[in-house]
Amino acid sequence: MKAFIILCLLTTTHVAAQVSVVAPGAQLKKLPAKFAFSEGPAVNKKGDIYFTDQPNDKIWKYDTKGKLTLFLDRTGRSNGLYFDQQGNIIACADEKNELWSISPDKKVTVLLSQFEGKRLNGPNDLWIDAKGGIYFTDPYYQRVYWDRKQPDIAGEKVYYLPKGESKPVIVEDSVVKPNGIVGTQDGKYLYVADIAANKTYRYEIGEDGRLANRKEFVPQGSDGMTLDSEGNLYLTGNGVTVYDSTGKKLENIAVSKSWTGNVCFGGRDRKMLFITASEGVYTLQMRVKGVE
Repeated sequence: MKAFIILCLLTTTHVAAQVSVVAPGAQLKKLPAKFAFSEGPAVNKKGDIYFTDQPNDKIWKYDTKGKLTLFLDRTGRSNGLYFDQQGNIIACADEKNELWSISPDKKVTVLLSQFEGKRLNGPNDLWIDAKGGIYFTDPYYQRVYWDRKQPDIAGEKVYYLPKGESKPVIVEDSVVKPNGIVGTQDGKYLYVADIAANKTYRYEIGEDGRLANRKEFVPQGSDGMTLDSEGNLYLTGNGVTVYDSTGKKLENIAVSKSWTGNVCFGGRDRKMLFITASEGVYTLQMRVKGVE
């Protein structure tokens, strides 16, 4: 009898561990539109999702009713996006290596254009903390529209721009090529993907925004990333790979043969996973909620 109880407990634990983050029976749905390279999805307070078609220099809106519309043309070649508390889109606009704030009425304010008098490499992805400070990655990807062939700044770093400040501080300079970035809802941890080293790190966030106690979280890099309400981390590249808060791999969501660039949660209830995958964009209903 004792052995039977133990067996039942083990079986129950095993089954619980296999519960998918995807809603039962849900399937990927592809938007009926084609893009050059979709990127940077971000969700506003209503649950509408905005994303970029970076080579075509456009920002698109996918609202909670499933309607796709063009939000902005001539976006400074925006890549990663994130909404601040005031409802502005903060964009990594790498045409001139800047951070932009784009208001709901499409007014553009340049927040940052250089570091110590030198052009940034090309801001790529970002996350905003509860204080309004902006963490952003600055890898160097040579663009055909640049007039330079090498970076002005040595190394590829992660920066933090405190709210209201005009000078960012370097918070990580030992990675090879930082790309995807996201922080936890409680503001305690920041995840940064080193796409060249194929690693994702987790850092503790200090009161001043500085990072400490770097830990290799998983041996996988990522172009973009997001978190859900259960603390699971979603990495992109070959589909979407989900890890729990300890770094254990839960599952891989196969998307397409194309590169999966980025991911976020949206919809009124934040239970729709929105995936940008090169020329295609997909949605998937989830069991879990996002935290954006």
